[in-house]
Amino acid sequence: METLRADAVQDIRFARSADGVGIAYAVHGSGPPLLIDACWLSHLQFDWESPVWRHYLVELGKIATVIRYDERGHGLSDRGVTDHSLEARLGDLEAVVEDAGVDRFALMAMAQGGPVAIEYAARHPERLTRLVFYGSYAGAQAAATDEELELLAAFEALIRVGWARPTSEFRRVFSSMMIPGGTEEQMRWLDDLQQRACDTETAVVSRAQRQVTDSSARLPELNLPTLVIHSRGDQMNDFHHARDLAAGIRGARLVGLDSSNHIVLADEPAWPAFMHEMTEFMEPDRQQERAAVADDVAALVTARELDILRLAAAGHDNEAIAADLFLSVRTVERHLQNAYAKLGLSGRTARTAAVARLLSGA
Repeated sequence: METLRADAVQDIRFARSADGVGIAYAVHGSGPPLLIDACWLSHLQFDWESPVWRHYLVELGKIATVIRYDERGHGLSDRGVTDHSLEARLGDLEAVVEDAGVDRFALMAMAQGGPVAIEYAARHPERLTRLVFYGSYAGAQAAATDEELELLAAFEALIRVGWARPTSEFRRVFSSMMIPGGTEEQMRWLDDLQQRACDTETAVVSRAQRQVTDSSARLPELNLPTLVIHSRGDQMNDFHHARDLAAGIRGARLVGLDSSNHIVLADEPAWPAFMHEMTEFMEPDRQQERAAVADDVAALVTARELDILRLAAAGHDNEAIAADLFLSVRTVERHLQNAYAKLGLSGRTARTAAVARLLSGA
C-alpha cells in the first residue's frame, strides 16, 4: 500500500467564512496551487493515512501545492451548522482562498463541489488558471432520471436510520456505491469516515440543501481551460453529469475513465490514466511557476554564480565545475557560498536545496 514520504507533512490551518463559521483546510505538496473544492465526506486528519484517498494526496502533491478543506459542519470545520446553501459554501471557498494567500490557482471540484466551483469561476474568473471537475455535476438533480430521484429519497431514509448506528450495515450501502471495486479494508474505512465526517442531522440537512443547488445556468459564462474527468460506471453521480458539464463549458475536454468506482482506487488501470490527465492538464501552470522561480534565482545571483549552480544542478562536483569554468576549486566554493547566502540557504543541505530550487525553475 502506498505511503506518504517520511518527510511529508500537511499544514492544517483555519479560515473564517463570511458568516463566522470556522473552516479547516490543509496544505501539502509543492508546485503551483491546486485547490480542491471539498468532497461531501472528508476529515483532513483521517484522510491523511486513508487506504482510499492516500494515493491522491501523494501523487497530486508531487505536481502541485494541494489545498483542500473540510466542508462546514464536517471534519475539523465547525460543527452544528445548519446553513449549507450555495452562498454559504461559496463563502467558505472564498475564505480558504484568501486565508491561504493564493493569487491565482487551479480549482478542482470533486463530487458535490461542482456547483460551488462553477459559481466561484463565474464570479472570480481572474483568480483561476484552470478548472477540473472530477466525478462532479452542475446540479445533482439536473436532468435526473426517475431512478436517480428515487435513489435520492431512499438515501435520505438510509441516513436517518443507519448513520449513527454502531454497526455499519446501512452506511455500507454508500461505501459499496462509492467504491464497488474496493477491498474490505477500504469499505470499512469509508464506513467509518461517514460517522467521523459529520453527525446524522448534518448529513441529512447538508445533503438536502445540496440536492436543490444547480449552477447549470452559469456554465456558458465560463471561459478557461477545463477538464471534466469521470468514471463511466460511477454509481454515485451518473456519467451524464460529466457530458452535461463538458457540453455546457466552451472548450471543455471530457475524459471518461474505465472504472465503476466514484473514487478511483490505486490498483486499477483508471488510476494512472487519471494522473496522466491531471499531470498534463497542470503542466502549463507548472511551466509558468518554473519560469518565475528561474527569474527569481537569476535576479538574486550573479551570472558566474548562476553558471556554477547550473553545473551543480547537472551533477558536477566542485572539482569538475572548476575545470569546466577554468576556476580554482576555492573560487567555486566561494561563489557557491555567496549564492547560498543570497538564496537564504545554510547548513549541510544548502547545496541540495539550491540545486532543487534551480531545477524547479529549469
